[in-house]
Amino acid sequence: MPRALQSVPAAVAGLLLLAACGSQSASQEDAGARAGDAGGVRSEALCPSDVQQYGSPPPPADPPSGTPSPLPLPSPAATGESGVRVTGLYAWGEGSGCAADYSAEFEVTNQGTEAVTYTVTVGFLSASGGAVDNVERTVESVGPGRTVKAAVALREPAVQAPDVTGVDVIEVRSVPAAETSSDAGPCPASGVRVYADRGDAAMGLRAVGLHLVNCGTRPYRVDGYPELELLDEDHDPVDGVRILHGTDRISTGLRGGDSPRPVVLRPGEAAVASLAWRNTTGFGAAVNAPYARVRAKPGADPVTVVPEFDLGTTGKLGVGPWERDETYRDAATGTPRP
Repeated sequence: MPRALQSVPAAVAGLLLLAACGSQSASQEDAGARAGDAGGVRSEALCPSDVQQYGSPPPPADPPSGTPSPLPLPSPAATGESGVRVTGLYAWGEGSGCAADYSAEFEVTNQGTEAVTYTVTVGFLSASGGAVDNVERTVESVGPGRTVKAAVALREPAVQAPDVTGVDVIEVRSVPAAETSSDAGPCPASGVRVYADRGDAAMGLRAVGLHLVNCGTRPYRVDGYPELELLDEDHDPVDGVRILHGTDRISTGLRGGDSPRPVVLRPGEAAVASLAWRNTTGFGAAVNAPYARVRAKPGADPVTVVPEFDLGTTGKLGVGPWERDETYRDAATGTPRP
């Protein structure tokens, strides 16, 4: 099942220390690493002052009083083809003042020729090798030839959970920094943001929303369907998949089956297009395409999203037309846009 459609296990739901890890970027650590900081991520970075806004208890008034206990790594292997390797695993004891129970440090090396944004999923493991939880971290704009250090943290559930004794890199996704999607932050030079949501899945049917937000100062007009190019794990184009206009040939009752109409977005307004597919597997090789390079309209700047298409052997992806999104809310405030 694509990562975007997975649900967090109930035993660990809501237990990620998002202020220190999760989908937060490693921009501050990146800056230190680019400046030549060879010391790695400081442990204090795992106890940010704003942790309480994510549902955790307020941090202590004083800095963390204790230091983490290093745990042995199973095999500190050299950096692989993904460019990511774990460099440390730590346990935080009671009284340390840190909201994390365990943390792991890793480094990302860009072995390519252009700046890349990485999304790294790190798995915390028990002594039996089973997963205690997975934590995702985004490391923004790593320049070619650069190595950037980052960290993730885990908070144990209230119920009894196995001790963490190991850690592994579960998955790495990389997108050219110039094509990184975002639902918040500075407005791109194009004046629009394009990003994919977490999606939904039922009985092998997948549906993901592709969102377009006018964050600029001028009206933005779209008329028709977004343009998609599917890419595999190596960022090579995926052949043998028909991209259909409309979602009705994938399943009826889904959004995205109507005919296209012109949509003019004022600053602060948004549109959405539906992506739908089935992961049915029959004869032939199953197709998995993690990435999609998207253009909102012909000639628009490309943005790469990561819907994790698991197309099975169906060979079809339905793409709905752009429609005005009346439900759009500002990601920072939760309030309706003008």
